Amino acid sequence: RLLLHCTLVTQPAESDLLVQHTGAIATVVFNRPRTRNAITYAMWVDIARLTEGLVKDDSVRAIVYRGAGTVAFASGADISEFEQQRKDLESPQRYNPATGAAYAAIRECPKPTIAMIYGFCMGGAVGLSMACDLRFAAEGSKFGIPAARLSIIYPAEAIAQLVDLVGPAYAKDILYSARVLDGQEALRIGLIQRLVPAADLQKTTDEYLKLLADNAPLSLRGSKLTIQSYLAGYTEESRARLRAAVREATESADYREGTQAFLEKRRPKFHGR
Repeated sequence: RLLLHCTLVTQPAESDLLVQHTGAIATVVFNRPRTRNAITYAMWVDIARLTEGLVKDDSVRAIVYRGAGTVAFASGADISEFEQQRKDLESPQRYNPATGAAYAAIRECPKPTIAMIYGFCMGGAVGLSMACDLRFAAEGSKFGIPAARLSIIYPAEAIAQLVDLVGPAYAKDILYSARVLDGQEALRIGLIQRLVPAADLQKTTDEYLKLLADNAPLSLRGSKLTIQSYLAGYTEESRARLRAAVREATESADYREGTQAFLEKRRPKFHGR
């Protein structure tokens, strides 16, 4: 089982991004509460780097993304940087790949990922949350993509994630209107999967992670790969990866442990190998 105590913070408290390890769970914290956790260019770069590092860390079973405090998950990209980062045709050629890499790192992470959302989740922060497998939110949360008010177009992959979650009509509504959705509407249209009182959000997330802890990591990874392959459209390469994943799981010690535990009517102990 995953241990959900003994939190270890691996960055100094003043860092704009923190990584907290609680047992086998890593939590990435957007740590700029004075700006409602607005995401700077440097943070976009580091989100990708830190996520890729957590993927390689065998001690990590799942990753949670959240904002510091309970006012905001994140208010989106730090618009105060736009005068420099989007000042001409050339500067977005540097900025946009950084945001795209952050989205891709989370979206392609083979481990389960959860966005734990308090308060405001706006713009690029919605993109980050959609890159996660699941979104758990506190009552009172607000969601919006104000691209139409800034005359910008979000990356195709981010818009595809929105369409996958809510369908093309709601995606158009959200993007055309740039309006703010409350948590109830976000839940109803499928943008989030849980909406609970703010006081219960941490507990709800922890209990879900405990549920994941009892299941086989290779199975979870294979399920995620299968769903991603389906959404992207099966190719010979993806089918080959799926066959390899099935073979790895079938030949694993976890498979033998799972079947033996079932026969012995006990809880299995999985190790991801």
